Amino acid sequence: MRKVALVGAGVTKFGVRRASYRDLIWEAGKACFDAMPAVKPRDVEGLVVGSVMPERTAFQSHISSMAAEALGIKPSALSARTEHMCASGTVGIRYAYAFIAAGLADLVMVLGVEKLNQPTSDEAVFNMGTGVDREWEASFGLTAPPCFALAAQRHIAEYGTTEHQLATVGVKNHTHAAKNPNAHFQKGATLDQVLGSRMISAPLRLFMCSPITDGAAAVLIASEERARALTDRPVWIRGTGQALDGFQLTSLHEDYAHWPALERAGQAAYRMAGVTPGDVDVAELHDCFAIAELIAYEELGFCRKGESGPFVAEGRSDYGGDIVVNPRGGLIGCGHPLGATGVAQAAEVFAQLRGEAGARQVPDAAVGLTHNNSGMGEHVVMIYGRDSA
Repeated sequence: MRKVALVGAGVTKFGVRRASYRDLIWEAGKACFDAMPAVKPRDVEGLVVGSVMPERTAFQSHISSMAAEALGIKPSALSARTEHMCASGTVGIRYAYAFIAAGLADLVMVLGVEKLNQPTSDEAVFNMGTGVDREWEASFGLTAPPCFALAAQRHIAEYGTTEHQLATVGVKNHTHAAKNPNAHFQKGATLDQVLGSRMISAPLRLFMCSPITDGAAAVLIASEERARALTDRPVWIRGTGQALDGFQLTSLHEDYAHWPALERAGQAAYRMAGVTPGDVDVAELHDCFAIAELIAYEELGFCRKGESGPFVAEGRSDYGGDIVVNPRGGLIGCGHPLGATGVAQAAEVFAQLRGEAGARQVPDAAVGLTHNNSGMGEHVVMIYGRDSA
């Protein structure tokens, strides 16, 4: 297969936006093209759009074609939409990567976009229930917060994880978000603020949870030949893995604090990239809830099973520690516009490995990892490198 690289990226402001769904597409596309002036819309051979629920929030289907027209792109090799709940954007990157690696295209844009806060916040909460089994789980109240609360309760019971340690994830990621001008939240948070925020689903409090966010992000992905012609600092896609254990919570094993699909996805990505967990300098992990980040540390090999609570409390996932996790603020601080999240994670790693992350810069970052989960049973991992191998 051919080598594939990121060559450009652009991200909108995340938050409760007055901008429409189409406005967000325009903003992300323009930001990406502005960052790579050598590329014009007419040069792009393919467009993949990650988006979860525009039929409900924008009353719009046929998303990729609509976005292509809005951006002035006329795809000649690939046009597709990916809907895979929280992993939609990263799955879109995998589509583009595979197409380019196979020689079917040389330059593809992947754009993730979501307008969730429409028409009201109550409707947004209702819509989010479509991400789990509507008939057998969501209708009984088993939506995302209680599902991840069960994982947190099991982790606490089995490993002695504390609420203080869960709160430290929220503090870290809100603090990081304060350095990100595109983040939903930019005021930071103290431990007292996180522990004093209202309970959502015990033991998960408000500041341990990702908000409902509008936003979009875009990246340009190119073959090796095209990438080297466009920039002297491409960021290479080194490895990827995806694994699914189940959709319904009841189809998973009883140990909700152990996510074997994430371990398998991570191991596949590490093998393909030829790296180990210890080689990763910066990671964008799917902290939809604080417990998800803790479990991801363990399954991805950054610490041993059951040790993620002390790992975060000792600052080992922060600047000056073993690895910097979620420097843009993660989903908790930056926000979680579903289809845009994975693309925004890739954009952050792109900036970090090029040394362009400003106040968030991880010193000498050479290898980056992104992770998304769609529920607790499905996980996607990407590994990027400053060097191609």
